[in-house]
Amino acid sequence: MGNNNENRQFDAIVIGSGMSGGWAAKEFCEKGLKTLVLERGRDVKHLKDYPTTNMNPWEFKHRGRIPYEVEKENPIISKCYAFKEDAMHFFVKDSEHPYVQEKPFDWIRGYQVGGKSIMWARQTQRWSNFDFEGPARDGFAVDWPIRYNDIADWYSYVEKFAGISGNKDGVDTLPDGEFLPADDLTCVETYFKEQVEKKYKDRHVIYARCAHLTKPNEIHLQQGRGQCQKRNLCQRGCPFGGYYNSNSTTIPWAEKTGNLTLRTHSVVHSIIYDEQKGKATGVRVIDANTKETLEFFAPVIFVNAAAYNTNLILLNSTSNRFPNGLGNDSGVLGKFVAFHNYRARVSAQYDGMLDSITDGRRPTSAYIPRFRNVYKQETDFLRGYAMTFSASRGTKQNNDGFGEALKKNLLAEPEYGPWYIGSGMMGETIPKETNFVSLDPVKKDEWGIPLLKISIDYDDNDEKMIQDFFKEMTTMFTDAGFTDIKTSDSKQAPGLDIHEMGGVRMGNDPKTSMLNKWHQLHACKNVFVTDGASMTSTSTQNPSLTYMAFTARAANYAVEQLKKGTL
Repeated sequence: MGNNNENRQFDAIVIGSGMSGGWAAKEFCEKGLKTLVLERGRDVKHLKDYPTTNMNPWEFKHRGRIPYEVEKENPIISKCYAFKEDAMHFFVKDSEHPYVQEKPFDWIRGYQVGGKSIMWARQTQRWSNFDFEGPARDGFAVDWPIRYNDIADWYSYVEKFAGISGNKDGVDTLPDGEFLPADDLTCVETYFKEQVEKKYKDRHVIYARCAHLTKPNEIHLQQGRGQCQKRNLCQRGCPFGGYYNSNSTTIPWAEKTGNLTLRTHSVVHSIIYDEQKGKATGVRVIDANTKETLEFFAPVIFVNAAAYNTNLILLNSTSNRFPNGLGNDSGVLGKFVAFHNYRARVSAQYDGMLDSITDGRRPTSAYIPRFRNVYKQETDFLRGYAMTFSASRGTKQNNDGFGEALKKNLLAEPEYGPWYIGSGMMGETIPKETNFVSLDPVKKDEWGIPLLKISIDYDDNDEKMIQDFFKEMTTMFTDAGFTDIKTSDSKQAPGLDIHEMGGVRMGNDPKTSMLNKWHQLHACKNVFVTDGASMTSTSTQNPSLTYMAFTARAANYAVEQLKKGTL
């Protein structure tokens, strides 16, 4: 697109091209709307822009490790599990996009077409009514304006297109979905499942649902995607399209309609509000390279910049009508943000089943849905936690000797150790007004936009939940005959969970929330927010599938309203 004579009027504008923005683009373009997608980073085309996807370990200069100089210059992003030599080009470096930490927060970002959908961990669980009803039942945040039945069909809609593997487990806290075949649990994971479910009627060990094409359907073949090869190199971008990301699915699907205009290197400054019309008319953009200010116009705007950047854009969208940020009549914009507590782990060993080994790779492992405080309040903390669970055997290699002796030892059959058991906690944190993001009054980025200031921390509820996880998992491990049980608390700052949510929460009452049940700003009906910023509470499930379903539902509604002329 040229900058001077381009047509800047569209039917819809979508800010962001990641997990939810890609879905907005797909839905609008499929339904015939001329759609502009604004992406602040560079373009990343499926296959073409995955430079490391087929490299062998020895082809990396540092064998996959991050060089010391890079690690030293990037102390925050270097903490992320996927920030390695093979994928570091997809992550935002600390020095390039600074932010202000009032309290320690590790903000993990990916500024490119596809966003973090290229590097995500691909876990996809539905929410249940236990999650949507939680705030009203337990007296925190505000009541969700929707329930599971409002979103169930949209979960199915996005699952069929994205491709989700899993089993029909019949667990009421984790509704079943439209699944491709699941991979298998290891024999010790199956053994643990049997032991747990024998003793506890409300605890379940299942194979985790994940966005991998174990057996592609026709819709996936139409997308040009193939079966997951279980390479476990997903963060590089998959040449087979074996897992879901925006780059291989929703963005090219939108492009083939001829209705998509994708503008990269476009840093959104603010949303333009027209005082006379009483609605938003467009988006103000600063070209990342030229620093030129441009304006684009459309009757409907979807903000999908990822949770905290979505908050930043709305906070920076001020006018006489909205001096404290677009739609912020309630004063809650930027407040009541929350995240997932990933600090706690329990490990162990198992000396049984030594006649079996693990062979090959899987994209994920077992998963234990939340069981605490589900049907009634039974602990001294609110809500609960889900857990990962894995069991595998490692090998010991004999590295003794020199020359022929060393060669002989290295070529010998490896010696297998015991089964190594691991479990991690994903705890629901409670949204609080004291956890917030705001704009720094002085510091600005290179495009003149205020830096985001983050003030978020754990609380007593989180600490009690960690101790309960340690206690319950230790008991379950002991009952299963596991040994050498160890608990650990990483004490990591919020942020490394990469599940930031809230700040533009949904709710029934415009006095205490930002968005209605259709994700429209209460006070500016033609602006929608469907990414993590819209979340009223966090549940214990990985949130990306819910963002996708929310976006498809809201986009469908927006198109209906456009046809009626109400936007």
